[in-house]
Amino acid sequence: MTVDAPASTLLIDGRPAADLPLRHVWNACLGAGRANEALRADWQEHFREAVDVLGARSVRFHGIFHDDMFVYRTANGGGFGPPTPLEKPVHTFAYVDKVVDAILDTGARPFVELGFMPRELARDTETLFWWKAHGSPPTDMGAWVDLVTATVEHWIGRYGLDEVRRWPFEVWNEPNLVPHFWTGTRTEYFQLYEATARALKAIDPGLRVGGPSSSVFVPDARYDGEVHDPSVEGATAEAPDPDVLPWKPVWVRELIAYCAERDLPLDFLSTHLYPTDFAFDTQGVGRPISRHRDATRDDLRVLRAILADSPYPDAEVHITEWSTSPSSRDRMHDTLYAATYIVRAFLQCHDLADSISYWTFTDVFEEGGGGIGPFHGGFGFVNEQGIHKPTFHAMAMLNRLGGTLALQTEHGVVTRTADDAVAAVFFNYPESMGTRSVGSASSHLDARRHAHEGPARRVRHTVAGLRPGAAYQVEVLDHEHGDVAHAWHERGEPLNLTRQDVAELREVADDLDRRTIAVDSRGVLTIDLELAPWAVASVAPVA
Repeated sequence: MTVDAPASTLLIDGRPAADLPLRHVWNACLGAGRANEALRADWQEHFREAVDVLGARSVRFHGIFHDDMFVYRTANGGGFGPPTPLEKPVHTFAYVDKVVDAILDTGARPFVELGFMPRELARDTETLFWWKAHGSPPTDMGAWVDLVTATVEHWIGRYGLDEVRRWPFEVWNEPNLVPHFWTGTRTEYFQLYEATARALKAIDPGLRVGGPSSSVFVPDARYDGEVHDPSVEGATAEAPDPDVLPWKPVWVRELIAYCAERDLPLDFLSTHLYPTDFAFDTQGVGRPISRHRDATRDDLRVLRAILADSPYPDAEVHITEWSTSPSSRDRMHDTLYAATYIVRAFLQCHDLADSISYWTFTDVFEEGGGGIGPFHGGFGFVNEQGIHKPTFHAMAMLNRLGGTLALQTEHGVVTRTADDAVAAVFFNYPESMGTRSVGSASSHLDARRHAHEGPARRVRHTVAGLRPGAAYQVEVLDHEHGDVAHAWHERGEPLNLTRQDVAELREVADDLDRRTIAVDSRGVLTIDLELAPWAVASVAPVA
C-alpha cells in the first residue's frame, strides 16, 4: 500500500493531523471456495466487482490440484469403457489457465494455495467436502515435487517470471485438522513443506513460499502432538470465561523451528484467525466458543512477537482466512452486525499483518453443497444472485480510505487520499456490547438478538486545510438502509426468488443513506453524524 503524500497541512479538531501509513490489509487478498468454482460466469462477475469496487488485489482458494481441474493425469478417458492408462503421469493446465487468466484480466493476482492432492497421487482414500477433496500426503513425494515444479514452470512460461514472483505460494490448508484437511502427521506435513519449498526455490530463489496455513488459535494441547488429540479439550469447552485462557497459534512455532533447523525458506507465515473455537467437553459433546471482540488483534500481536523472536523476523504475516466464524451456514454473515464487526477489526489490525483475507467474497461456495435459500449464512459479501450484503458496503467504504492515517479513534479513522483530500470511515459498535463479539446465529431472528443494543453515537470532527467548496459524500449503512437480509426475512424468507424479488432486494441492498456536504470558504470540512447502533458511515470525495 503506497502512502499518499499530501501537499497541505491538515488540522483535525484543531490539532495537526497524524502522518502514519495505513495498510489496506482488508483487500490485499480475498478468499474463495475452490478453483473449479472460478470457472463459473457468476463467480467471475462477482470477483470483477470485488476488484473494481472493493479494491481486491489477490484471491486465494482451495483445490488447484483437485481432480475436477484435471491437472494430474494418469489415464486418458474416452467416455465409454475404462480409461486408457498413460505410460507416465502428464500435467495439463487448460482449466487452470482459464482460472488464472480470468483473475489476471481483472488486474488482481492469485495467492496460490498448493493443494489438495490429486486422487491418483493420494496415499489415503478419505475425502472432505461435497466435492471430495483429498487431504492426503502423496504416495510419492517426488511425483508431488514434479507436479508443483511443472505447474509453476508452466505459469512462468505463460505469464513471465516477474509476474509469478509476485504470487505467494502457500503450502496446503489447515493441515492440523487431522484427519479432515490432512490425513498425515505433523512431521509429514513439515516434510511436504520442505519438499515444496525447496522445489520452488530451485525454480527461482525469488519465488515466495510460506505456511503452515493452520486453523484457529487454541488454548490447550490438542495440536501439540503429531495428530489432533480431542481428549484434552475438556477444560476449554467447559471454561466459564474462555477469554482468560492462554490462546496460542497452531504449528507456528514448530514450523519455524523445523525450517530453522534445516535452513529452509519461510518467506511468510500464514494462519487463520477466526475468533471462535469448537471444543469437546469431558462428555464428548462439541461446544462452539465465541471469543471476545478483540481476539483477532490480540492473536496478531502474539504472532508478531513470535516472529520478532525467531530466525525469521522479516517474514510477512498473511492471515489467509478470517471472518466472524468459519461456518458457511452462519446467518450472522448476512447481517449489519457482521459489517460493523469486520470494519472495527480491520481498522484495529491494519498495522499487524500484511494481509487479512476475508473468507469469502461470494456465496458461490460449495464445501457443503449449494446453500439453501438466498440468505443462508454464506460467507460472501454478495449472495449467489450477486445481491450486496451489508459487508459488501462496509468493504467498499474501507476501500475509499487513503493510504495515510490522519486520525484514528476507537470509532473510526480519517485518512489522507492521493488527491490531497480526506476520506473517513466511522462506526457504532454499541457500547452495551462491552467486550462481546457478534458471535454466530442459527437464524435471522437469532442474529437480531443484537438489534436492541445501544446507544446511538454522535461523531463530530472538523478537518481544516482542504480545498474550499470541495464536495464530499456521506454514506450510512444501518438497520434502515441496506439491511437486505431483514427485508428478505420480512417477505417470509422465500427459498427461491423470482426475477422481481431479485430486482427489489437488490434495490433495498443498495439503498444507503446518502447526502452531500461541502468544505466551507475557510477550507474546513465539518463532519457531524448521529450513528444509530451498528451503523457504519463513509465520508469521501464526490467522484
